[in-house]
Amino acid sequence: MVDWNLAVATATRLVRPGPEVSREEARAVVAELRRHAKSSEEHVRAFTRMAVSGGPASDTPVLVVDRAGWIKANVAGFRQILKPLLGKMQDRRGGLPGGAMLGAVGGKVTGVELGMLLSFLASRVLGQYETFAPATRELPGSPGGGRLLLVAPNIVHVERELDVAPHDFRLWVSLHEETHRTQFTAVPWLRDHIESEIQAFLGETDVDPATLLERLREAFQSLSGGGRPGDERGEEDGRGGAPSIIELVQTPSQREILARLTAVMSLLEGHADYVMDGVGPEVVPSVAEIREKFQKRRASGAGRLDQALRKLLGLDAKLRQYRDGERFVRAVVNEVGMDGFNRVWTSPNTLPTKAEISKPAEWVARVHRKAES
Repeated sequence: MVDWNLAVATATRLVRPGPEVSREEARAVVAELRRHAKSSEEHVRAFTRMAVSGGPASDTPVLVVDRAGWIKANVAGFRQILKPLLGKMQDRRGGLPGGAMLGAVGGKVTGVELGMLLSFLASRVLGQYETFAPATRELPGSPGGGRLLLVAPNIVHVERELDVAPHDFRLWVSLHEETHRTQFTAVPWLRDHIESEIQAFLGETDVDPATLLERLREAFQSLSGGGRPGDERGEEDGRGGAPSIIELVQTPSQREILARLTAVMSLLEGHADYVMDGVGPEVVPSVAEIREKFQKRRASGAGRLDQALRKLLGLDAKLRQYRDGERFVRAVVNEVGMDGFNRVWTSPNTLPTKAEISKPAEWVARVHRKAES
């Protein structure tokens, strides 16, 4: 169904080269990022008051990678998380006339398409807590799943583009990504919960090719202006114009699951931004300048093509997750303090809903006041 090797080859061939650095400078960047990742652990855990549990999931390595390394790690993650769905589709296709040949051709096409997508993203991601991919010799991970990736060429590219202090920017990025590692290592049930939600979403996927094709056509028509005419409502309704493909190829059950996933991802991203800025003033002297310049970069994109691709892939929703999630965390901490906020990590039942992300007082009323009554 997917030629994974072709996806890696396509992405690494198409990805743009990183910034020019000497071998000595590259080594210095890698060493500094590793130091910052280590020092960020203490800062993040002290600020969040999140105790990292023992066990295999807490032993997660930090990998400083180039763009090709990020591509390989993410293909491995896609391969792992999509395995049940692709097996289901393979079984369905195997019973059709010419199914084997169709599968071989389709796998090549899908591999190229995935490679093109990853080549676009590989030059933009600064760091990532990679949750699902199995460990390999080339890309080690913890026995319980998880590894922290810092994409060195992208960090260097952005610090130069923004004209900010490299030392400060590298530590600032490390604080954000270390927060994600702390979230997953301090909350043992979080990884399994997210994976179960993703698998439930994929399990609801309609694998009938005709239905899927019809929905994809609807998506492309919408993106090209053929659907929902005059839809320029902006951000008030959380959509901002034509929907992305992922918003259209869904069943009603998938929409419910996606709402829950959107809420938890908003929480995780917003929490990381809140921690990054909360720790920042003490250890990153130029944090105010970095935040201002980085926010402008996030909002503007890199031109019309970049903005169109972000909308197509649903990346605009990712930007809203940072903003809305950070507002939720800030409001809750202001109301009930950090320890009160940390009740969010008690169980899946204490995670905020999508509505509560926008209305933090409702989460406080549900989780705190109900518990105290």
